[in-house]
Amino acid sequence: MCEREVNALHNACERAVEWADLIELRLDCLESTPENLTEILQNFSVPVILTFRPSEQGGHRKLSREERLKFWNNVAPRGEQIWWDVEGDLAHELSPDWSRVIVCHHDFNGVPDDLNDIYKRLAVTPAKVIKIAVQAHDITDCIPVLQLLDLDDREVIPIAMGNAGVATRVLGPSRGAFLTYGSLDDESTTAPGQLTARNLRSLYNLDKIDRDTIVCGLIGLPVMHSVSPQIHNDWFAAEGLNGVYLPFEVKDLDEFLRRMVHPRTRELSWNLRGLSVTAPHKQTVMKYLDWLNPAAQEIGAVNTIAIKRDRLLGFNTDATGFINPLLRKSSLWNSRRAAIIGAGGAARAAVWALQKLNIVTTIFARDLDKAQPLATTFGVNCEPLASASFRDYDLVVNTTPLGSGTHIDQSPVTCEQLNGVSCAYDLIYNPADTRFLREARKAGCDTIGGLEMLVAQARIQFELWTGRRPG
Repeated sequence: MCEREVNALHNACERAVEWADLIELRLDCLESTPENLTEILQNFSVPVILTFRPSEQGGHRKLSREERLKFWNNVAPRGEQIWWDVEGDLAHELSPDWSRVIVCHHDFNGVPDDLNDIYKRLAVTPAKVIKIAVQAHDITDCIPVLQLLDLDDREVIPIAMGNAGVATRVLGPSRGAFLTYGSLDDESTTAPGQLTARNLRSLYNLDKIDRDTIVCGLIGLPVMHSVSPQIHNDWFAAEGLNGVYLPFEVKDLDEFLRRMVHPRTRELSWNLRGLSVTAPHKQTVMKYLDWLNPAAQEIGAVNTIAIKRDRLLGFNTDATGFINPLLRKSSLWNSRRAAIIGAGGAARAAVWALQKLNIVTTIFARDLDKAQPLATTFGVNCEPLASASFRDYDLVVNTTPLGSGTHIDQSPVTCEQLNGVSCAYDLIYNPADTRFLREARKAGCDTIGGLEMLVAQARIQFELWTGRRPG
């Protein structure tokens, strides 16, 4: 808990006990250290971890070495319900009850080359628990962090901070980590990449994960906005399967597939069963796979990987997911002309699927040079987006990221351009109501949001990974 005032800290703790077994009190967040700290802690119903961290190690106050030593030696309460989280540079100058001490090291720059040496220096202390938290810049930074759990029989808290390190926070306890950290809400995180305690327990089912848990996930950049974890984790629970679905922020696809995914070369022992693939990896990933199904080969993009024995199998479930919502729209049964905005992996699936229905399709793009290879592959026309009018088209599909993330207030086209169109289809699902869809409604179009496609294609993915088709 990181609050500026004691009263706010106590109120936050009362809310946290619903989800937490221990509560960390970030005393460095307080404007000043209360004199009656022992009395305050007597009112807590769960054990607490006291932290008094200087700003250079991730704290919220500038604290000199002398101030920190004075706090731990003269001010910090002791007791059966109280843990101390102490930086390694102070450990040899303290005389606490070592059975309730976490000795820690933080590196907000990255994973240091001497990570194991840092561990050994902390292990020299008699502290009960060793905590090492380092910044992850890519998913493979999780490997050396999780491998700290295999060094000896000491209690360890290994954390890879940042979005790329989420896997260490969710999977750590199942691999022997002493604990993991979660925030009270999205606004009160105390470290990069920290998930809420509620999500750790209710979304990722942290308490049920073990070494046998089926692990699946979404690879892309970015991925934290995705609602796929909610969809797949709900299905795991509904089907009574021991599984978890995680977001994997992947920059270096080659390193990730080699070191973490492929059964013949991966450096982690985990029950990884399958992956969803999103931008920017849908096309690049194909060259790393051992087999492609015909649809994926024809489309030229993969959005699903299934791991079978020692092989990586590639599929494209986007095309079927894309078509299903369209088939439920009676107004589109007679559609014969469609416009696709964009030229990425999702666009490839959409063009392929529409051609299977004998719908004449045209690609519209801002950069015709980048879009022309796709148009040539499928034998369709390619037109500039800026000057486009869609009056003669029955269906217009947005496959670009405009409308989400940092582009949330943008639309690839205007209301005027969409006049006369029967249906506008946005493949973006977060947010559910995009500016593109609002522009389309102003133009009198019927609309379809991306969540319908996401769920339809995810259902096929789940079956490929588990053998079960969720309801």
